[in-house]
Amino acid sequence: MTDNAFAIQLFKGLPERYDALAEVLSFGQNGRWRRELAGHLATHRPRSVLDVATGTGGVAIALATETEASITGVDISDAMLERGRERVRKADLAARIKLEPARAEALPYPSESFDAVSFTYLLRYVDDPAATVAELARVIRPGGHMASLDFYLPPNVAWRAAWWGYTRSLLPIAGVLLGGRAWWDVGRFLGPNIERHYGRWPLARIVDAWEAAGMVDVGCRVMSLGGGLVMWGTKS
Repeated sequence: MTDNAFAIQLFKGLPERYDALAEVLSFGQNGRWRRELAGHLATHRPRSVLDVATGTGGVAIALATETEASITGVDISDAMLERGRERVRKADLAARIKLEPARAEALPYPSESFDAVSFTYLLRYVDDPAATVAELARVIRPGGHMASLDFYLPPNVAWRAAWWGYTRSLLPIAGVLLGGRAWWDVGRFLGPNIERHYGRWPLARIVDAWEAAGMVDVGCRVMSLGGGLVMWGTKS
């Protein structure tokens, strides 16, 4: 099974309660990380933003709140997109946010067609993270900006041990109790997936991929004792 196909299957049963449970199971940090990402793009006042791996539209809505941009959100999961469209309608943002299916590795947009690109929880689900970053950078206009969010590994030994215990035991149990079997599957998958990803793609290598894709002034912020990672950069 390809990484894309696996991601579609993994998230198929999550959309209905995704946003509420994502906040509960991250101890309220998921929304904070999204606001940090959105803030890095909002300071540049983009007129058009592509939000990749938009899921249920959380980042797209945050960007619409903090900017006046027109936002296109894309995802490979039809179920997540449908839930996202419901959220956009309820937020009265349908005139500014358009959600449609697309793969991050092959975006159906001309080069240099957006002022900014955001992406969340993406690179762990693609076969070639460097090629995917290059494809995302392709659609940004020169001088435009990119920002991303993903989980991270706490660098402190004590917090890493606590993170390991939470992701291996409490997260799957809390997931199944609050959200059912689909959240049990995600809870069991998440910790090992994060560790494997950063084993193959440590932060320095990800930064190199951004720079190889033409991004400069690449920066990052480790958040919530190492539970989250926000990155940003400018297209040369």
